[in-house]
Amino acid sequence: MIVRWRYMTALAASAALAACSVGPDYRPSTPGDLGVPATYSDGRATAADPAELAAWWKGFDDPALDGLIDQAIAANLDIAQAQARLRQAREASVQAGADLLPTAGASGRAGRSIDSQGPDSSSYSLGIDADWQLDLFGGGRRALEAARADEAASGYDLASVRIAIIAELATNYIQLRLAQQQLGIAGDTLRYQRDNHDIARWRVQAGLASSLDEEQARTQLAQTEASLPELRTSIRGALNRIAVLTAQAPGAATASLEAAAPIPAAPSGIAAGFPADTLRQRPDVRSAERGLAAATARVGVAQAQLLPSLSLSGSLGTSALTTGGLFDAITGSLFAGISQILFDGGARASQVRSQQAAVDGAYAAYRQTVLTALEDVENALTAVSSADERSGQLAIAREAANNSAILARLQYQSGLTDFQTLSNIETSLLSSSNSLASSRAAQALAVVQLYNALGGGWQTIENGNGE
Repeated sequence: MIVRWRYMTALAASAALAACSVGPDYRPSTPGDLGVPATYSDGRATAADPAELAAWWKGFDDPALDGLIDQAIAANLDIAQAQARLRQAREASVQAGADLLPTAGASGRAGRSIDSQGPDSSSYSLGIDADWQLDLFGGGRRALEAARADEAASGYDLASVRIAIIAELATNYIQLRLAQQQLGIAGDTLRYQRDNHDIARWRVQAGLASSLDEEQARTQLAQTEASLPELRTSIRGALNRIAVLTAQAPGAATASLEAAAPIPAAPSGIAAGFPADTLRQRPDVRSAERGLAAATARVGVAQAQLLPSLSLSGSLGTSALTTGGLFDAITGSLFAGISQILFDGGARASQVRSQQAAVDGAYAAYRQTVLTALEDVENALTAVSSADERSGQLAIAREAANNSAILARLQYQSGLTDFQTLSNIETSLLSSSNSLASSRAAQALAVVQLYNALGGGWQTIENGNGE
């Protein structure tokens, strides 16, 4: 009996393995199929450095930023949630693989009968039951294929979360330094404006100017002081966000960042690579591609439901009045069963059509993700170029405004110009200083935007899509 069981099991396994899988085989699209151009519109065609892309924030040469990003990668709670979803997807793959294998169970019983008319007696039994749903048409293998594609997509989703957190942290850090610099500019401006107010008051008292000068000076001073609370609010908001991104409670956790520091200098000469490279580097694109692969595999799962199913079941058992005699006589049975749905109102055929529609939707989503990725890079390249050009011109404007302000203060103090002229020039200097600081922050933010668009910051994850 045992030999016969082994023979039939081996025969069934061979039949299952030899069977083909129903449904379409997934074939990845080429960049040409997706309408991907050979180069970006700026004409540059220099391959990106993988090491630079993986840790792009180090190009800012800011140890504080490096430490914050390391902390966020290790502790951020959005990343932790994505890691948990990846573990779930891995277990789903294990479960899908287990569905292809037989299931077996064992049982045992022991009892004792009490007879008032005679001696008591004992009984013992052991049994093994097995069941196997053969994957004749590959529905189970397609389910495993889909589960593995979902697992890979979850890995890329984790990578997407990681690069988004890195970009958000870098953005908030740059905005923090910008607000601190603008607060410093406002403080410097206030010192000059207080001096101007004192001069205007002295000139009014000396009869050299009208009280209008003093009131204009007081107005200008109050307006600048009114900007301080908003800047302090921006600083506190950036600090609080940085704390949360690094999985800490806002407050004391970011005390070391409260001292003003320069805006990180944006690195130059960034190689954007080729559009086809971007598709490999962007985890959201790769996740969408794996989603398409999973949807394609599920067409086969649905089609397999239309076909017959074959199952094998069997059991081995023994019973005896003593434990020593349990293995004297072993009995067994083996059954094979086949089933086929004859009528279900078209439900299973509808499931096939539904899954085919899901493939069409997944393909459209994949193409949309590709186009969005290319758009992001093109916009980021433009932003980098524009920010660099704007910053150069604003540096010239700020220098000219500062020279004008120095001359205007001397001329007003000597009575060679009126306060309105001085006020306008001081306002222009404040605006130019803030604009220059903003442009330097914009340069840094544009670089963050570009690296985020290129898909940088996740390449060091183990196996490309794991934890």
